[in-house]
Amino acid sequence: MYGGSVTALLMAMGIAAPGLANAADATADTSAATTTTNVGEVIVTGTRQTGVTAANSAAPVQVVGASALVKTGAIDLASSLAADVPSLNIDTQGGDMAALSIQAALRGLSPNDTLVLVDGKRRHDTANLGVDGGSPYSGSATVDLSFIPVAAIDHVEVLTDGAAAQYGTDAIAGVVNIILKKGATGGSFDGTAGENYSGEGATGAWSLNKGFGLGDSAWLNVTLEERYHDYTYAGIGDFRFQNPDGSVIPGLPFPQSNVTQSTNYPHENRVVGDPEFNLYNFEYNFGWDFGDGFELYSYGTAGYRLAGHYENYRSPAKVCGEFGVDLSAGCPSGLPASAYPLALGFDPQEQIKELDGSFTAGLKGKVMDWDFDLSTTYGDDYVGVYVINSANAQLFPLLQENSPTQVTPQRNFYNGAFESTQSTTTLDFDRGFDIGLASPLNVAFGGEARFETFSIAAGEPSSYFGAGAQSFDGYTPLDQGAHSRSNYAGYIDVAVDPIEKLHLDLAGRYETYSDFGGALVGKGTARYDFNPAFAIRGTISTGFRAPTLAEEYYSGTNVSPTSADVQLPPNSSAAQLAGFAPLKPEESTNYSVGFVAHPMEHMQITLDGYDIELKNRIGTTGFIFGSFEGTTVSQGVLNAIAARGVTIDTGLSYVGMSVFTNTASTRTYGVELTGNYSTDFDAYGHVDWTLGFNFNKTDVKSVAPLPAVVTSTSPVGIALGQGPGTPVLSPNALSALTKATPEEKVILQAYWTLDKWSVNLRGTIYGPSEEDEILNSNTQPFVESIPTTGIVDLDIGYKIRSNLKLDIGANNLFDTIPPKAPTISGHPADNGRVYGVPYGFAPWGVTGGLYYGRFTYTF
Repeated sequence: MYGGSVTALLMAMGIAAPGLANAADATADTSAATTTTNVGEVIVTGTRQTGVTAANSAAPVQVVGASALVKTGAIDLASSLAADVPSLNIDTQGGDMAALSIQAALRGLSPNDTLVLVDGKRRHDTANLGVDGGSPYSGSATVDLSFIPVAAIDHVEVLTDGAAAQYGTDAIAGVVNIILKKGATGGSFDGTAGENYSGEGATGAWSLNKGFGLGDSAWLNVTLEERYHDYTYAGIGDFRFQNPDGSVIPGLPFPQSNVTQSTNYPHENRVVGDPEFNLYNFEYNFGWDFGDGFELYSYGTAGYRLAGHYENYRSPAKVCGEFGVDLSAGCPSGLPASAYPLALGFDPQEQIKELDGSFTAGLKGKVMDWDFDLSTTYGDDYVGVYVINSANAQLFPLLQENSPTQVTPQRNFYNGAFESTQSTTTLDFDRGFDIGLASPLNVAFGGEARFETFSIAAGEPSSYFGAGAQSFDGYTPLDQGAHSRSNYAGYIDVAVDPIEKLHLDLAGRYETYSDFGGALVGKGTARYDFNPAFAIRGTISTGFRAPTLAEEYYSGTNVSPTSADVQLPPNSSAAQLAGFAPLKPEESTNYSVGFVAHPMEHMQITLDGYDIELKNRIGTTGFIFGSFEGTTVSQGVLNAIAARGVTIDTGLSYVGMSVFTNTASTRTYGVELTGNYSTDFDAYGHVDWTLGFNFNKTDVKSVAPLPAVVTSTSPVGIALGQGPGTPVLSPNALSALTKATPEEKVILQAYWTLDKWSVNLRGTIYGPSEEDEILNSNTQPFVESIPTTGIVDLDIGYKIRSNLKLDIGANNLFDTIPPKAPTISGHPADNGRVYGVPYGFAPWGVTGGLYYGRFTYTF
């Protein structure tokens, strides 16, 4: 673990940002001849042809090099990519277990609609499902980029276009293809340390990468990495015990008055903030050319993560017990102090212990003039789930009731585990035919067989007895289960220049799922170069995404101090009792058109507009009330929860359910602009200028209705947005889908080099965003709004020696914090329990500025 701080740097700033970058290593950036953008980079994504560059691609591909990833100052791949690619965003403040993994989304769609490849092979998904109802990332269970070491990466190719026919039917929004370092030479060792301006969030990382020669024809490239980040927290107090300034509410009875003695008072509730994690990664990449054009290759990763996230503070009166007295229904006033073993309250944490691994082996070469590539990949992600510093408020009173001696309550619980596996075997063929046209006809075809599993294991009985461990009910034998499916696919892709300057690429793919049947998707791409300075391009494609196994079968209960949310599996009898049908696949149609321009030497501009029609979009309903402040809102909800066998805690203000379902049909449209230009100022250095702009908007064309059995005719239910004829998406969930992600994102970057010095200055501007809330205190609507905001990042480097470089910098240089939720009728307006919390859907996070120092040694 890392601690302490790095000396803060006070620097002036400027503006900055994304995109196309070369594959140089992290230190090859101090020469004026080296640029952070390289549109001449040969790509392997978006085309089956060889030798195609990003500048000449018929599809929009952004290349982010290793040096560009490092210069962002982030220690994880997802954050680095979000700083460089304007249409890519990450969830900065997920709730509960969603806060413990980082996933990326393209063009305003779900992360599940973006396909992640490593060296062109499908990467396995995480088992840690995001179930937040008020988040555009809800339901995401795709690749966790945290387990791919940045030091192992040569460059990343981001295809911002539908590519389901080429790579897999779920590549609706695009493809992220991570290209690993190769070869027998080169090596680096680097370390980073920093912390937030507030003094929280100590951050550190180190990595070692080295290439080795194995005889005359084989090589091995190996990477080791460790990363650490400490907790941060935001806001003050807890509205149940304190005023907005953190002072205690006068007249609190015992033991609630003990809140002043709680650990971390007046910040005893630390539910909003970053988790703590320790992450260890290993990666290898191996190649052996054994003659006649045949190459054996293999690569793999192994990672371990220990992470924890604070949950809501529990009242000093939450857990009590007395010999001979049944107190399982709650703690009445008047009990002696000895009946409260946790009379100072407690702040539970959700914790995961995660093991992640992937292995790929393959053979490629040429047979009868056909290039072939045969490979198999296996990936596994195991997540053990724990609740620590907690208690079971129903189990302890029962034990103490039957024991004349003092019973020590259990504080730490094993809540169960998730595991997902994926094995994929692919065989690809590729060949060019000279048929007398302007270019050879390139024909590629192949097949894929994939087998996936997802399982939930029950926790220890004490974790789910009664209402379970406080903050997160353990997974019960009813939640437990193992599920699997198989998938088989075949594709064909033909590309040709029928005449000079015109390029055409047509692809078709058929996939069949063991649980959803077959689907045929296609893609057509064209590019016409009027001259070397200007070209137009466009694509029409279709996609088909089957629900993930996690979306189909996840089941669990999340408990706050005042509420319980039961997540029902959509395929369960309980969900069907509530009127929900099993999940259907998503279907998409993508249109894009744009141009590539080289108006002057050293300058390139690309502009691509897109329109994505998505039917049967999968998401979570948001919270559907069963009861509210003692009033039954929907008996149908309560019946479904009871049918699932879930026991609800006593004394809660509201109880309800959520379920993954086909929520809506949407239209997402926008435009993406990238530009880069190089300027040589002779004795004053060299500057690479880059620009990225994305406009992205999602409109809901139709919304599925809330099933009649869970609607309400009561005034309270109607006020909560749950009356007859209301949509399945709550106002909060609907706004998360359409308004929580900023419609505009602008990245401006200037990278200056002179002799041993380098300065990277990046400015990111986010357009306005908002989410709708229903204030649970009075059922009144409230809009959480974040105005247009600019964030500045700065990195300054100096080469002490030819192979040793130091960098100091700051992300969010001016410590910009999102707007904070106001207090309305004594309650925080974001429906939380902590006063003054910044809005968590801000794309740059809620924790403010972070400064860091980094060294890089190459050998």
